[in-house]
Amino acid sequence: MKRNRIAWALALAALLVPAFAYAETWSNVALVDLHCSNKVKADPDAHKRECAIKCADGGYGIWTADGKYLKFDAEGSKQTLAALKASDRADHLRVDVTGELSGDTIKVSSLALK
Repeated sequence: MKRNRIAWALALAALLVPAFAYAETWSNVALVDLHCSNKVKADPDAHKRECAIKCADGGYGIWTADGKYLKFDAEGSKQTLAALKASDRADHLRVDVTGELSGDTIKVSSLALK
């Protein structure tokens, strides 16, 4: 009987591990709104906060170190807009993001504007 409980506990633990294994973190990456993502690809740090706020309706994302643009989910974009409005940084919009990547979209679990 005790072996059965241990086996069930191990099976349950094995099922829970994948839920945490897919979270990824992107540190100190360039934050850009979707509308301007291709325009500023060569120099995303030059993108202005004022523009990012104006273009909020398209959502936000990051340029990764390997040159990929990853979009944020709706909640991540909402968090980003709030962080941008609270910031006084004019440009060099950098973030640390943690979330789950699905295709080219990050389901954001945490975001911090640097």
